[in-house]
Amino acid sequence: MLKTTLKIDGMICSMCEAHINDVIRKTVPDAKKVSSSHTKGEASFLTETPVEEMRLRLAINATGYTCTEMRTEPAQKHGLFGWK
Repeated sequence: MLKTTLKIDGMICSMCEAHINDVIRKTVPDAKKVSSSHTKGEASFLTETPVEEMRLRLAINATGYTCTEMRTEPAQKHGLFGWK
């Protein structure tokens, strides 16, 4: 399992978070545990395979937000049931 974390400029409220989450789900159909935080300026999600970075950056930037950084690393399993 891989965790992808994005730094995103322009999110100011929970609706912004919802827009980013929708873009991620549409661009990366196998994304799981999609979450965003406007206070941290971050979004993250889990996938089984690596993400096509340029495609996701372009999709986010097309919505008016700016993806400034993207990193993917192996996800750490926490507890019996959860990934983080």
